[in-house]
Amino acid sequence: MHEYTSTIRVWGLTCPGFPEEVSRARRWTRDILRDSPLADDAELIVSELSANAILHTASGRQSGSFSLAVEVSPQMVALSVTDNGGTGTAPKVEHKDADAEHGRGLGMVSAIAHRVVVRDSDKGHTVTAELFTDAGRGAQPCG
Repeated sequence: MHEYTSTIRVWGLTCPGFPEEVSRARRWTRDILRDSPLADDAELIVSELSANAILHTASGRQSGSFSLAVEVSPQMVALSVTDNGGTGTAPKVEHKDADAEHGRGLGMVSAIAHRVVVRDSDKGHTVTAELFTDAGRGAQPCG
């Protein structure tokens, strides 16, 4: 392999903080992962994380936005959504009962993903969900 060649590919997209942009984020993710058996799970995760960014942070306010990154390697798919912050607390996984109307999104994401990482910064929060391929199961992810 050439020293500047990598088996990891990364895509990025920034969307205005409008509710209809969640469907664009979903389609974009599906297009990138169209040949992957992880596409359905990835699409659901991106949908949930994007909706959370719009509903619960400054991303959904006037001139708000959210950013997505999809990282694909032979071992895993990592899906990251970064919001504009504006809340006093970082997103966290809550285990609500099945009848709850709100607050189950990150719990659902953590049930689907092999690992969920939340990073907090002055500019916002980034939630990354990692899905391991069969090649990556049992392997320790970098990071």
